[in-house]
Amino acid sequence: MLTIDEVAHNGEGGLLGITVHPYFEDNHFIYVYYTYREDSRLYNKVVRYTEENRQLADAQVIIDGIPGGGNHNGGRISFGPDGLLYITTGDAGESSLSQDPGSLAGKILRVTDEGDIPEDNPFQDSPVYTLGHRNPQGLAWDEQGRLWATEHGPTARDELNLIEAGNNYGWPEITGDDTASNMESPVIHSGMRTWAPSGAAYLNGSVFFAGLRGQSLYEVSVGPDEDLDSVELQEHFNGDFGRLRDVVAGPDGNLYILTSNQDGRGLPVSGDDRMIRVNAGML
Repeated sequence: MLTIDEVAHNGEGGLLGITVHPYFEDNHFIYVYYTYREDSRLYNKVVRYTEENRQLADAQVIIDGIPGGGNHNGGRISFGPDGLLYITTGDAGESSLSQDPGSLAGKILRVTDEGDIPEDNPFQDSPVYTLGHRNPQGLAWDEQGRLWATEHGPTARDELNLIEAGNNYGWPEITGDDTASNMESPVIHSGMRTWAPSGAAYLNGSVFFAGLRGQSLYEVSVGPDEDLDSVELQEHFNGDFGRLRDVVAGPDGNLYILTSNQDGRGLPVSGDDRMIRVNAGML
């Protein structure tokens, strides 16, 4: 149980993400990502807590000062297979920040479990791992160790990107099928439809990601033998459960899906919000 008094609930800001340390059973570390207010401005931070007897205490700031806003806060945090912490940040409503390597906005960040900068980060003395993002909200690693990220586009043109250290993913210079020198285009995007993609997971050769506006569980096959130039999208549970916020691959081989119908933008029904367990082999 934990109440964080300094969390600022403003638009899309608030409690954004949570993850546990890879060695949680030994150290009981839980990491929380949230919005706060300082000198009348909104920022985001990641704070580490230690769990003991179902209580969280001993707050340690891992990284703070990430620009925040009423919209576009990113919000996903996850440990990669390298044992490092990855953090998605939005452009906080100021698109130019995404192309500014000196800003933490519109980026995917990478730090150690203590908040230090890894020596092999692509930008010297910087937590920035990639730049040129608008509002990335999902992270997933495949069996080859490749990192995939979902991203909200402008109205439509939502994206699934293959993330590589130091790359520039183009916002606001390019979106969708646009191309530009030294900028990466998505592996697949929604065209003029809107997925509003959020949390992502990898299982059995596919990246699955939750759709808020799209109200679907999306699947893209990206296995080692897949031609990434011609991937296809599958949709599951279209509208069956309303807005979907996150999807996690459980240790039991099932997918766990979190609905988000009480976020002020959905139409909640009895029993919302819910966690749904799905046998991915039955999709």
